[in-house]
Amino acid sequence: MASSRGLPTWQRSCAGGRRQRWPARHYFALAALTLIALAVLELALLVRGLLQPAAPAALQLTADTLSGAPLVRLTASDPPPAAGQANCSHFTCLNVYRCGGPHRRRVAVYVYPYARYAGETRHSELAPLSREYYDMLRAVRESEFFTEDPEEACLLLPAVDTLSNRISEELTVRALASLPHWNDGENHLVFSVWPASGQERLGRALLSGAGLSSLVHRHKYDVSLPTPSEREDEPDDTRTPAPERPRRYLLVSAQPDLHAEYRRSLRSLAAADVSGRTLVLERCAEGTDQLCDAEGRQHDYWETMQSAEFCVLLRRAQLGPPELLDALRVGCVPVVVADLYVLPFSEVIDWTRVGLHVYEQDLTELAGIIKEISPERRSEMRAQARWVYEQYFSTFGQMALTTLQIVNDRILAHAARSYEQWNDPPHLVSPGYPLTVPYTSPRMQGFTAVILTYDRLDSLYQIIEKVALAPSLTKVLVVWNNQKKEPPPASLWPTITKPLKVVRTAANRLSNRFYPYAEIETECVLALDDDITMLTVDELEFGYQYPDRIVGFPSRNHVWNNVTGRWGYDSEWTSELSMVLTGAAFYHKYWNYRYTSSLPAGVKDWVDDNMNCEDIAMNFLVANITGKAPIKVAARKKFKCTSADCSGGDLSANQSHFIERSVCIQQFVSAFGGMPLRSAQFRADPVLYRDDFPAKLKRYNDVGSL
Repeated sequence: MASSRGLPTWQRSCAGGRRQRWPARHYFALAALTLIALAVLELALLVRGLLQPAAPAALQLTADTLSGAPLVRLTASDPPPAAGQANCSHFTCLNVYRCGGPHRRRVAVYVYPYARYAGETRHSELAPLSREYYDMLRAVRESEFFTEDPEEACLLLPAVDTLSNRISEELTVRALASLPHWNDGENHLVFSVWPASGQERLGRALLSGAGLSSLVHRHKYDVSLPTPSEREDEPDDTRTPAPERPRRYLLVSAQPDLHAEYRRSLRSLAAADVSGRTLVLERCAEGTDQLCDAEGRQHDYWETMQSAEFCVLLRRAQLGPPELLDALRVGCVPVVVADLYVLPFSEVIDWTRVGLHVYEQDLTELAGIIKEISPERRSEMRAQARWVYEQYFSTFGQMALTTLQIVNDRILAHAARSYEQWNDPPHLVSPGYPLTVPYTSPRMQGFTAVILTYDRLDSLYQIIEKVALAPSLTKVLVVWNNQKKEPPPASLWPTITKPLKVVRTAANRLSNRFYPYAEIETECVLALDDDITMLTVDELEFGYQYPDRIVGFPSRNHVWNNVTGRWGYDSEWTSELSMVLTGAAFYHKYWNYRYTSSLPAGVKDWVDDNMNCEDIAMNFLVANITGKAPIKVAARKKFKCTSADCSGGDLSANQSHFIERSVCIQQFVSAFGGMPLRSAQFRADPVLYRDDFPAKLKRYNDVGSL
């Protein structure tokens, strides 16, 4: 065994000899060194904390830290605030290059550290952070919008409380101008509940303000907020009746301090109402908040609002009535009578579904206007009012996040919420477009023409010959729906260069046209009636290019009848459409599977029993799933059969046809649980369609006129 002599003590102990013990003085020295090192480290941390500024209060945003926020003293030498820019728009005053690219779905928002601001005099200090503004800042900090890095932020939110402090006051705008990233207000968002005059010195900042007038509101730049409620007491929400239950009063005015002219008009409305369902309340006496009617009877504010179907809201000292939020909260349909008032979040909220916006000159006609609204429509508006309040207005935090979402939709349009997502309760919002899921590639490209026929052979042959000329046609599939008559022999059918297949059905049902036949080997289906002989090849080729909805030629619309309180069927030539008839329409074959297997109970049976409305049912189905309106292509409106054998066989020639179609719509609304059809004011025409250019420069020349 090798000797370990001559090695240091610690090496000898490891080399195989006996373990050697350190002298006691070594342990004392090691302990002393450890204590010295810890003291040096603690001193370094202490010095670092003294040299660096304390963490800003806004990084915590708790009530305890707000009182200890640093004080910023504003002096006359500070840069003066810049004047506001009345012509600001999304394209001129907002630096969108700070907001990321197409890969982002949320704008980043930075919240400034909280500080107290004071002027040079002793008592010139801004009001402290209010609970309402505190809730706004906290909601933003806890949201997906928040970022701690101001350099990567798209929007910057000052911690200067512009709810408690008027943005028109000198100290407030000077505090904003002193912010380190202010830069003339670029990409800053300022909230305010005070009336805006358009003269605020906010530079290029975005204003989210209450009671905005259309005269000062910068469209697609500013965001309109509701005026906060003046009530300090809370309603008993359990006493708010369900939307479908009748209420005691038809129309209520519970606003004190109205202009004398408005009071006279409201009193005349109440006097003319022989039913006694119009109630006008005013202050019982000067200096009191109690409300009384014309006979001096006192009424509870919240109980009265909860008992009314409609709440009339007129402008007072502020353009935006503070009672608007109260009406929404209790499900009272708001009737806003303020000509220049920009309704809150009107950029995204469809207020026609929530209430009425009436011109001031029409105040005396209010009874007649309300009478035209059906009970069903009133119930829908009351339910929508409650939902809109809970969704967007119930807290200041919600209003702040809604404002950010609106700005987000402007900047990142590819990630914007749809109309349905903004305005439909979740149970009514259609799921995403179903054809985005993986599916098997089609066996063949192009489209399959599926022609439903009974025995109109002349027009059928004309259609086959014409559609066969379309370059994108892959196959013609004739659905023979006549069980009493054999289809013609093969020798009598037109000779075409594309495959032609005849399928015989077991029963004469209109739904047979939407069966997912195995012979359909393309994704695209062109559904045709056997009397649509007027379409041209160019019209067919132009229509074959929109895969995500029904695309076709004859269009129709659904209309609401205030007299009957029902939906109806309309074929008038207007600027709106909500249906494209499947007598001449393209659609994805996916809808054949959904029509055959997924229609609500009774719809398919109704169609087959009544031999009508299969096209309406298909439009209901597609709109209910996609949430999209159909597309009408080309200008042609007349689709009348011109063949000799069309007489007597055209269903639409029957005088009762439109009545039956309206009944169908009402049946389908009940089956689907609502009206899924979406209206559109859109028509797709070929480029250069009506321009005076040589035909060789146009791809689609033979497009039918009106």
